[in-house]
Amino acid sequence: MQLLNLPQYKFRLRQNGTQKEIFDVFRKKYVVLTPEEWVRQNILQFLVNERNYPASLIAVEIGLKYNSLQKRADILVYDKQGKPFLLVECKAPEVKITQDAFDQVARYNMAFEVKYLVITNGINHFCCVMEYENSSFKYLETVPFF
Repeated sequence: MQLLNLPQYKFRLRQNGTQKEIFDVFRKKYVVLTPEEWVRQNILQFLVNERNYPASLIAVEIGLKYNSLQKRADILVYDKQGKPFLLVECKAPEVKITQDAFDQVARYNMAFEVKYLVITNGINHFCCVMEYENSSFKYLETVPFF
């Protein structure tokens, strides 16, 4: 898989017929190794190993309703009180992060109202802190520590 702008981690991979799969330790199962999944698995490891997010507070592919449509958020991290804290939207490395991606994560955040939003394609990472009291946000240099 493509080298990402993240530390390198070790993963359990397997071949299942014609499909390559990666073991997702959060969902406790093998999933098809798509480029987006590669980014998701790497950013999950980054959150746990580099930013000290407890694995027990991380959920992967969380269902949500938006305009009566069923959607899935890539990664949702909860705080110690069990409230949504950080939302991550993952794109494949070849997908350019555009305003559409920011709009997508903002729509998903309507269901969660997290403090931090992250969008990544594994190469470029954007993180912002939400300032709900004045309906704005501020970009951060990096993903904050837990």
